[in-house]
Amino acid sequence: MSQSTATVAPRPRGTSGPSSGGSEFAPLLRAVKGQGLLDRRRGWYARAVAVNTLALAGLVTAVALSGDSWRTLLLAPLLAVFCARTAFMGHDAGHAQITGDKAAGRLIGLVHGNLLLGMSYSWWNHKHNRHHANPNHIDKDPDVAADVLVFTGEQARTRTGFRRRLTRHQAWLFFPLTLLEGVALKIQGFRDLRRQAPGERAVEGALLVSHIAVYATLLLTTMSPGKALAFAAIHQALFGLHLGMAFAPNHKGMEMPDPDGESWGHLRRQVLTSRNIRGGLLTDWFLGGLNYQIEHHLFPSMPRPHLRLAQPLVRAHCRDLGIPYTETGLVDSYRQALSHMHEVGEPLRADR
Repeated sequence: MSQSTATVAPRPRGTSGPSSGGSEFAPLLRAVKGQGLLDRRRGWYARAVAVNTLALAGLVTAVALSGDSWRTLLLAPLLAVFCARTAFMGHDAGHAQITGDKAAGRLIGLVHGNLLLGMSYSWWNHKHNRHHANPNHIDKDPDVAADVLVFTGEQARTRTGFRRRLTRHQAWLFFPLTLLEGVALKIQGFRDLRRQAPGERAVEGALLVSHIAVYATLLLTTMSPGKALAFAAIHQALFGLHLGMAFAPNHKGMEMPDPDGESWGHLRRQVLTSRNIRGGLLTDWFLGGLNYQIEHHLFPSMPRPHLRLAQPLVRAHCRDLGIPYTETGLVDSYRQALSHMHEVGEPLRADR
């Protein structure tokens, strides 16, 4: 497995090594709290939500005014980009990054997920919290469970029929498959309604149906059915691709804990299974802060603008403990992730 480990600067002020026999994570947590990096940034999020809402409203207005023209399809990629921003905001709400008020956080998540995107907030939270608790754990992380893609040789060996053929070439098919992710997320949300309690199901279901009704009405009242279908296809495909590009670099190709091996503490469990992406403000914006995946996993409730500030503390702490801290460029992160999936499918390509 190829990894790029960042050079670590000298330990920033406020950090200290772990006490003998103590938790490896505790000194880091104290340093992060001491610098106020877990304090919420309500003003920052209020501005971010306002800007994103105005952008969405502007794009919807532009679609309505453009009318029945093929030029309207040029707005679909822009709408996909800002829908991804909306998903990132729902993600942050689910982690209580925006507010510590559970009801308010759920409301923000329902609006951004169910109403604006047609994605179930409850389904996402239920799945995503299990991922955070045990990232890359083959028995506990739903993100590495055998489904369309597989992530271990053992999973690959059990594949039969069409899925076996799919696994042989899964690395090449990964990004094309993400074009279906936007629609798949909506379907999963409706399927999850059966799991939810009656009251929750009623609210989530009503918002999901409302999203589809408003979305279909907007497209079908402003353009012909053919153009509306083309717009929806481009929009949903690029939305799925954008999310795939944001989530693919984070864990794929990183360490996978042995279910029968030694249990890792919180620090190692999160750091060894996660990968950061280098970049500046544009990378932060494009990936919704998920480029600081290590910091996000260590401190899920940390506000997004604080993740880059926590990075020097985390990196130095890992250096002092001799724990690999993996950070690489965006393109190389995709190479590593796809190489891992290619290696998993190799025995099936050889055994034909």
